[in-house]
Amino acid sequence: MGQNLILNINDKGFTVVAYNRTTSKVDAFLAKEAKGTKVQGAHSIEELVAKLKRPRKIILLVKAGDAVDSFIQQLVPHLEKGDIIIDGGNSHYPDSIRRTEELEAKGLLFVGSGVSGGEEGARHGPSLMPGGSTAAWPSIQPIFQAAAAKAFGEPCCDWVGETGSGHYVKMVHNGIEYGDMQLIAEAYDILRRGLGIPNDEIADIFTDWNKGVLDSFLIDITANILKFKDDDGEFMVEKILDSAGQKGTGKWTAIASLEAGIPVTLIGEAVFARCLSSLKQERVRASKVISGPQKEAFHGDKKQFIDDLEQALYASKIISYTQGFMLMRQTAKDLNWNLNYAGIARMWRGGCIIKSVFLNDIAAAYTKNLELESLLFDDFFINAIHKAQPGWRRIIAQAVLWGIPTPAFSTALAFLDGYRSEVVSANILQAQRDYFGAHTFRVLPGKENAKLQAGKDIHINWTGRGGNVSASSYDA
Repeated sequence: MGQNLILNINDKGFTVVAYNRTTSKVDAFLAKEAKGTKVQGAHSIEELVAKLKRPRKIILLVKAGDAVDSFIQQLVPHLEKGDIIIDGGNSHYPDSIRRTEELEAKGLLFVGSGVSGGEEGARHGPSLMPGGSTAAWPSIQPIFQAAAAKAFGEPCCDWVGETGSGHYVKMVHNGIEYGDMQLIAEAYDILRRGLGIPNDEIADIFTDWNKGVLDSFLIDITANILKFKDDDGEFMVEKILDSAGQKGTGKWTAIASLEAGIPVTLIGEAVFARCLSSLKQERVRASKVISGPQKEAFHGDKKQFIDDLEQALYASKIISYTQGFMLMRQTAKDLNWNLNYAGIARMWRGGCIIKSVFLNDIAAAYTKNLELESLLFDDFFINAIHKAQPGWRRIIAQAVLWGIPTPAFSTALAFLDGYRSEVVSANILQAQRDYFGAHTFRVLPGKENAKLQAGKDIHINWTGRGGNVSASSYDA
C-alpha cells in the first residue's frame, strides 16, 4: 500500500522520498516499481529528513499502535517547528488525539488521516480523511487532493476537523462498511436459502440492483463474486468457510456508540454476526439438536418479493448511515470538533469500500441543512423510508417464518419503530430502577402534582419498607 501511494503521488507531479527500516526493500522498490520515476530513496531517517523540503511532510504507513509512536519518537529529534507528521494507518482515534496534542506542544504538526481503498485505491486514488493540526492542511491539501480519487469531478478528500477526527471518521466509515456487508450477506441468504435461487441468478439480481438506488462498490463486487467459479466448475462462494474475520474497527465503532450513548444498533449487530459466525463448531452441534421452523416453499409473487428485498436493503442502509452520522454528530459535540457532514459524504463517494450513488443524497441533505439532527428528518429519506416500509416488513416476517437470521435487517426496522414512537416502554424501566435501586425518575408533563413535580428527580417508597433517599441522579 505504501509503495502504491508513493507511485500515485509521484504520478501527480510531486517528488517523494521512500524510506523503510529494511533498506533492501527501498533499493528493490527503486530498481523495479519506481524505476524511471522521480522517486528518491533514503537509507536512514537522517537522510529522509535531509531530502525533504520545509515544511517537511512525512507519511507513516505502519501498523497501528506502538509502532506509530516508536517511529514518531525516532523522527522528532530531526524535525523543525512546523514540520508535519502524517499517520496514514488505521489508528484508533484516541491515539491520534494524544499525538496531536503531544506534537503540537513540541512545535510540530500532526495529521491522522483515514485512507480507504486498499492497495488499488492507494495506487489509483483512495478516499482520504485527514484531521488533526488544522495548520497542516494548507501544506498537504494540494498533495492529498491530487492523489485522492475523484467523484463527479471533485476530490474524495477534504479537511475533516480537529485532533483525532480524521481517524474517527475513518473508524465510522469502517463500521458502516461492516453494516453494508452484513446487509448484503443477509439478502443473499434470503435469496439462496429462502427462495432457492442459484448463485448465477442471484448475481443477475445484484447486477440489476446495481443500476438503481443500491448502485455501489459492494453490490457490484458481490455480483462478481457470485459468478466466479473454481477450476472444477463449482461456484467459489460455496467453498468458502462461513466464519468471518475482522480487524477491529467495527468493534471500535460499536464501543464508541455505547460511550456516546447513540444507538448504532446495525453496526453492532454486524459485528456480533461475525462473532457468531466464528462459532462454527458450536453452530454445527446446535444445528443437530435445536430444531427450527420446517422449511416451506415460497408460493407468493417471486418478482414482488425480490423488489421488496431491494427496498428492505435500501431502507436498512439508510438506517445504518443515519446512525453513523448521528454518532459523528454527538462525538463532535462532546469533543468540540467542527465536522463537515456533507463533505464527509462526498469524501466517501469514490475510492473507498462504501462508495455509492446513495452518498450524493446524504451530501445533499447536509448541504441543505447544516444543522440536520438525523437523515430521517430530511424529506428525501422520509419519502424513501415510507416507500420501503411495507416490503421491508414483509421480508423480515418471511425470514422469521423461514428461520433465516436477519440481525441487520431486523435491528434497522426496530430502530425505526423506536425512533418514530412518541411513547416507548422506558417508563417501566425507570420504575424498576427506582424500585430496586432508588435511581429516581421524572414525571410526564401534565401529570404533575404536589408529590410529582416537573423537572425534579423523584424517588418513591414503592413498598412502604424502603427509604426516601435516592441512590443517584436521574442520569446515573
